[in-house]
Amino acid sequence: MPLLVVQNHGLYHLSCVLLVLSILSVNVIGQACMNYGETSPSNASSCLCPPGFGGATCAQPGCGGTMFDGSHRSLAQPSSGGFANLTASDCTCESGWGGVGCNVCTTSSACQVGYAAVNGNASATSGLDGQVGLNHTMVCNTAPTVWAAGELSCQVNNPTLEALYPLGSTLNILRTLNGSLSPLHNTSGTLLSPSTSSSIYAQLMYAGVEQFFCTASPCTQTSSNSTTTGSSGNTASSTWTCQNLSCSCIKNATFCGGVPVSNLTTTISGLTGTLVVACDSTNTCHFQQKTINSVFGSQGLSMEGCVFGECVTQAVIDTTNATSSAAATSGGTELSGGVIAGLVIVGAIIAFGLAFIAWGWYAQRAAKKLPFNGGRSGGISVRWSDISYTVQSPKSSPYSLIAKSSIQEEKNILDSVSGSIESGQLMAILGPSGAGKTTLVELIAGKTKSGRYTGSITFPPYAPGRRPRVAFVPQSDILPSMLTVREALTFAASLRLPESLPASSKAALVSTVISKLGLDGIAETRIGATDGTGRGISGGEARRVSIGLELVSCPDVLVCDEPTSGLDSVSAFRIIKVLKELAREGGVTVSHQGSHGHRKGVAVICSVHQPSSRLYHTFDSVYLLSNGRTLYSGPGGLAPIQYFKHMREGGGAGADILSYEEGYNVADYLLDIASESPNISSMPLDSNAVGEITLSVSSEEKADRGKDVEALLSKRNLAQGMYVATFLTQLQVLCGREWKVLKRDKTLFFAHVCVACVLGIFCGGLYYQANLTIAGFQARIGCIFFMGSLIAFSSLSALYNIVEIRPLFLRERSNWYYSPTAWLLSRLIFDVIPLRIIPTITVCTITYWMAGLANDAVHFFKFIFIIVLYTLVMTLFNFLLGTLFRNGGIAILLSALSALYQMTFAGFFVHLASIPPILRWLQWLCPLKYTLEAISINEVGSGLMINDTLQGVPVNISATLIMQLLFGFGLNNYYRDILVLFAFTAVFGVAVVAVVWLRVRERR
Repeated sequence: MPLLVVQNHGLYHLSCVLLVLSILSVNVIGQACMNYGETSPSNASSCLCPPGFGGATCAQPGCGGTMFDGSHRSLAQPSSGGFANLTASDCTCESGWGGVGCNVCTTSSACQVGYAAVNGNASATSGLDGQVGLNHTMVCNTAPTVWAAGELSCQVNNPTLEALYPLGSTLNILRTLNGSLSPLHNTSGTLLSPSTSSSIYAQLMYAGVEQFFCTASPCTQTSSNSTTTGSSGNTASSTWTCQNLSCSCIKNATFCGGVPVSNLTTTISGLTGTLVVACDSTNTCHFQQKTINSVFGSQGLSMEGCVFGECVTQAVIDTTNATSSAAATSGGTELSGGVIAGLVIVGAIIAFGLAFIAWGWYAQRAAKKLPFNGGRSGGISVRWSDISYTVQSPKSSPYSLIAKSSIQEEKNILDSVSGSIESGQLMAILGPSGAGKTTLVELIAGKTKSGRYTGSITFPPYAPGRRPRVAFVPQSDILPSMLTVREALTFAASLRLPESLPASSKAALVSTVISKLGLDGIAETRIGATDGTGRGISGGEARRVSIGLELVSCPDVLVCDEPTSGLDSVSAFRIIKVLKELAREGGVTVSHQGSHGHRKGVAVICSVHQPSSRLYHTFDSVYLLSNGRTLYSGPGGLAPIQYFKHMREGGGAGADILSYEEGYNVADYLLDIASESPNISSMPLDSNAVGEITLSVSSEEKADRGKDVEALLSKRNLAQGMYVATFLTQLQVLCGREWKVLKRDKTLFFAHVCVACVLGIFCGGLYYQANLTIAGFQARIGCIFFMGSLIAFSSLSALYNIVEIRPLFLRERSNWYYSPTAWLLSRLIFDVIPLRIIPTITVCTITYWMAGLANDAVHFFKFIFIIVLYTLVMTLFNFLLGTLFRNGGIAILLSALSALYQMTFAGFFVHLASIPPILRWLQWLCPLKYTLEAISINEVGSGLMINDTLQGVPVNISATLIMQLLFGFGLNNYYRDILVLFAFTAVFGVAVVAVVWLRVRERR
């Protein structure tokens, strides 16, 4: 680690810290005049020098005398080393003057005497000539605010600099606001500012020897709490902001090559851009510039013991304060492009959300005003003709373990089967396993199938191509375990009945369904897990609840896939008895006022696997399948026995049909025929043996028989009854269910919060009050990295929740309860907020204050904002994996691997600049990298300074420099990182919506 390198090499690498940005070097421009003096217009061989300097090239500082002496001032002479040394020259300041170089006035009388000695009674304020009634008394302004042109002299007391340069360092700065108002304006050989603009001249003196000099122009001054009384001015603070900074090193001076191991020439010459000199009432100033701030912190190079002195007339103070104090004290910070872009994005999101809510509210109101048709149901027959269904199955090959086989063969599941059922009848579809029972009922119910099918399905009196309300009850009971029976039925009624129907009418309908299904005793009982892992209602009761969920939609046709499987004979008979009553009495209908409407019989079709004799005789008609072919379609009871007896006596292929033994279960006899005599001919459509129902086909239906079932079940035909409820109603009902589930199943929520508290205390204790050493800074970044990694792994529970709830979503979506977008929004609200954001804020808040990170509210809330944004990214990413893969194990594996990938390329384990170029691009796809970088910048942006001691040498540098050295993070990347995290959130969000719409759908 870089820390160990610094510790092992002592002073040498400490100096490298100060030279880290030396790559920004610029060439020192050779010039005839030092200290940014200018060639004299009257004498090309001499220079106009800033106050306090003189000589042929402005290289010699003044020694004694006053600033008003100009070119006649005595100068410090070069010593044996070739440099003028104020200390060695034994220069002393006259009374009333101070600072290194004697350029800072301390009394008004010193200004008056010094000016009069050179200029006599000449006006000291040529810039105010022509104005009368002014006080031209000269005063010494010793406050930070400058009225015309003022000097300041400060001690540079930085432990790191003192370790390299142990003797005293002083920075002298001449700040010129308006040279024409200064009494120095007409001093011979003196240059206050270039082109008479506002400017700054600065010189660093080390042990009395000038090391480098800087200038910047133009400048603006911002001050506060100014007053016009007295010479001191009593100004609390003053900030100078200057452009076009330029610095030059004096060759072979101590800072600039005199000590080769710490040659700062390229670093000092590279100081460019904006310069800020901020001074306060405590006689402390800060010399701030981008490069300097990166080394010494956001406050820049601190200077203490500053003395201020400006000789100026009281008239200048009075007039300048009256005309410009308001402008001087005003200030503000312009918003950067990143902030503006972020605000635009947030504003667009808010505007879109408000517009969406307004649209939903309008659509909901419009739906409630639509007329209600009374909810009539039933009276619909079902006829299917020449239904064939085939699936593609891969043919085995010796290469199937290596590559997917391209050889496909077709397998017939149904082979030109036909049949019909009238309204008010209960039909049993019988057959051995693999006969095609489930496939047939799913096609009648309009379920999406993966194979290829042909034929026609009609629903007289509906015209061909139109579908009534067909309800389907699958084999497995997929129910919301945390809801009661009544709540589950109410949920279905709220989404599957028109919004114009009042809630009281829907509640009455639910009560009627509960009574009809015999569920009154368990209406307020939670359903529980139907797989036997949790206590709840019984299997038979669950099956009746599944039927009830379809009945509340007032269907015209009810299709059930093996409703008696897994039930005892008593429960099975009760289920079939309920279906028999539904077929006879019709579905449950409710008018607008809540009274029962006109009832018609409902066609009920059930696939049944090996029913008992009692159960078999309940059915009105029987449909027998064998290997995808129809062996019988007609009345139930003993009619099938007579039919097959007639076929056996007819000879031919029917001669092998088993004979019926008296007292034998007819259903078992039919299954034996289907299993042991599969080669008998299919029952002809126009057969009328032994009084079975005639399946006559009209010429119109024969003409329509060629219609493909897929066209009949197309999205265009189903669109008429897609979603009954509007989007806002869907979202409200879904959120209501999620809230009930969250209230009743508190385990997951409290587990997340408790674990968050424990981990917060653990992490906070591990990094408790990290100090401000280099090792302490590494601990701070390690703490941030730990929290980011914790979020990446803890968000795995979001993936598990999606996998767990997926079957219920598939069932409800296939029955057009709600749109996938409404479901995703409800999951986002009741998964992200209670299970992601709240635990994340908990663990991060505990850790933040225990670890002693930036101790102010602004940086804390920025930290929380970044963490929450990263939580959203990881939650949506896991949502995407959970919806993209049906196998939860694969999704969890990929999520864990992605977390490890993020940890690798986040910049904590590997310096980003040291990653091989062929792999370096992977960092740009790592959300944790942007999170860690943004939080690190937020942390060092609080002015974090490193105070350490390496081998006895004190170190006092900015944490920004250490951050760049150890991790390669960019100081100006904060808003970019925020926008990139927003982009990740948007991309993953759109991807989740697209995957749920396109892939997460029931396909049988």
